[in-house]
Amino acid sequence: MSFKPHIRVENLNVYYGKEQALKNITVNIPDRKITAIIGPSGCGKSTLLKSFNRLLDPVDHVRISGRVFVDQEDIYDSKVDVTRIRKKMGLLSQRPYPLPMSIYDNVAYGPRLHGIRNKKTLNEIVERNLKISSIWNEVKDRLNTPASRLSIGQQQRLCLARGLAVEPEIILGDEPTSALDPKSSQRIEQRFIELKSEYTIVLVTHILRQAKRLADYVLFMYLGELVEHGSAEEIFSNPKQEMTKEYIGGTFS
Repeated sequence: MSFKPHIRVENLNVYYGKEQALKNITVNIPDRKITAIIGPSGCGKSTLLKSFNRLLDPVDHVRISGRVFVDQEDIYDSKVDVTRIRKKMGLLSQRPYPLPMSIYDNVAYGPRLHGIRNKKTLNEIVERNLKISSIWNEVKDRLNTPASRLSIGQQQRLCLARGLAVEPEIILGDEPTSALDPKSSQRIEQRFIELKSEYTIVLVTHILRQAKRLADYVLFMYLGELVEHGSAEEIFSNPKQEMTKEYIGGTFS
């Protein structure tokens, strides 16, 4: 599978105190595709995802070596503006965390932070991104009510709209459907499939069926190491490593 890389990882190592969470990770993440990071619990999937937008920075006792390039820029260079890097990425966590404000203000928050004050422009941004996130019809008549009143599934779609409102290039999802009911999960998955024509999407998932449904590219990790990576078709149909075969086949121990 030939592709244009959007994120390039070179010899990435991450330590939490004395424990090494990631071990010499080198991989390219394709542009405008869905990449799934799979593997058993505790294998480093979320740590790798968080390294892409420097969410590990505020964590005490974390030591990082190696390089991560986004748009050819080493985001761990000491001169890099971390806020600008994070603006390139929308993040969906396992559980949605709407801001303690109205539905409207949740989506408008990022654009306002970046200097947009015109009410008409903000209205357009809010409506457009709520529509993209497939929640507009459910909330258009109650935009000024607290976001906390939405269901968990609606909150996750609102968080997707909030992330998209700052016009990122990359969407990162850390098991973004794990707290959702099947219908809400299906809606989020459908949005990802539609959005990949415009965004690079990287998802951590523990659900193999979900990876098979969504992924164009797959990374399989175990104990902090990248065991195998390749197109979804290669990984799921003809994995090269015995460990990958066992994990995909459900005989992994």
